[in-house]
Amino acid sequence: MLGDRSELPDELLDVRGRDVLDVGCGEGWLVRRLASAGARAVGLDPLASALERARRERSSGAPARYVEGTAQALAFPSGSFDMVVFFNSLHHVPAESMDAALVEAARVLRSNGALYVQEPLAQGAFFELTRLVEDETRVRAAAQEALRRAAERQFVELACRDAAITVRLADLDSLRARMISVEPSRAAAIDEHELILRAALERLGRPVEDGYEFDQPVRVNLFGLKPE
Repeated sequence: MLGDRSELPDELLDVRGRDVLDVGCGEGWLVRRLASAGARAVGLDPLASALERARRERSSGAPARYVEGTAQALAFPSGSFDMVVFFNSLHHVPAESMDAALVEAARVLRSNGALYVQEPLAQGAFFELTRLVEDETRVRAAAQEALRRAAERQFVELACRDAAITVRLADLDSLRARMISVEPSRAAAIDEHELILRAALERLGRPVEDGYEFDQPVRVNLFGLKPE
């Protein structure tokens, strides 16, 4: 069982001395981790509020850079990066723009570059909890279909792994903070379903000393570019 933020990037990627783009970086935890591992890391996110919080945090490695923008229109020259990472973020791209986002990822990669995608699957206790606020069944399936198409067009699949991460929550407030950090509009639904969510925390979670644990199955794909 893996930790909430997953050790799979460390297993599959050697980022030392590499230019790495984290698409959908949120508040920047992975960008800081990449920088600490020796990467020249750039985080991109459409939410200015998330990037403001990211910029306030300091990395123990090389300085990180943050850019506001969308996955389907990357504001970087072609061949800018050795690696592009979508960590639990592809399904947040509008379904009609997922193909364009992966085309953009291919464009900004260097010829020997790699694309790393980790996506949650529509199963597991944590999914059952969060679907009470927003059911992501369709968008998660759409992300997997977009990856399948990309593997036929721009990329060659180098590795594919299914795993389970453990999500730890102290209480409903921590769930709320986690969910609205990605999509602030979820706040109203969380407030509306507060009693149901409190009951679901206890029903679906495993009690631990500081709260609850939930399993979340994920799929990890590592791609290289197809030779031209």
